[in-house]
Amino acid sequence: MKWIPCIVLLLAGGGLFAQQPTADYILQKIDDNQNADSRIISSRMIIHGRRGSRTIESKSWIEGDEKSFTEYLAPAREKGTKMLKLGDDLWTYSPSTDRIIRISGHMLRQSVMGSDLSYEDMMEDHSLVEMYKATIIGSERIDDRDCWIIELTAKNEEVAYYARKIWVDRERYNILREDRFGKSGRLLKTTTVSDVRMQDGRWVAGRIVFKDVLKNGEGTEFLVDSVEFNRDIPAYLFSKAALKK
Repeated sequence: MKWIPCIVLLLAGGGLFAQQPTADYILQKIDDNQNADSRIISSRMIIHGRRGSRTIESKSWIEGDEKSFTEYLAPAREKGTKMLKLGDDLWTYSPSTDRIIRISGHMLRQSVMGSDLSYEDMMEDHSLVEMYKATIIGSERIDDRDCWIIELTAKNEEVAYYARKIWVDRERYNILREDRFGKSGRLLKTTTVSDVRMQDGRWVAGRIVFKDVLKNGEGTEFLVDSVEFNRDIPAYLFSKAALKK
């Protein structure tokens, strides 16, 4: 994932242009918006399954694009579960088993708590400009916003999704919709963004709906209750010892 908290910072501020900018320029504007020394995000994940919906509350501390720590706060069944990302490594801790598990290989494709997001989605937090080649292929109006449609193709195979199609607001430079594809060209997941708001000079998505098209159900909502930028974060949080504290 893009590691989920980062999937929230989808936009780059900017004005209108007299002529159409290049696709790479648009990607750079999106990347610029999520560049921050640190972020602290409180959020809710609403998982809509076949048997009903459930809500999971969490708080995440993120430093750059290499370090993140998430603690699940509610409901009681999930409370105390934690995840730590350091570079390309990911660990989880479950209080019910009192065990720390490293998530790697095929396990990264597994669902996080039954949601439509995988551990790969949660971890993905790298620059779009670095990961993808971009081409503007059209335009469309979404939620009364004029958007460019941009096709992304992976520069190497070490990415969760070989290709993407994104709809980018022409004025705000935020992603309002995204389709994610496997190497075969098969559509795997979709995302839609709403409740976009300005905070600390950045466009922040307040609600993102993720849908794994290979699963039943109505998808997973990610709601951002609060986000703080460039706050000091204790160094000890980004350690395996913090998982059991």
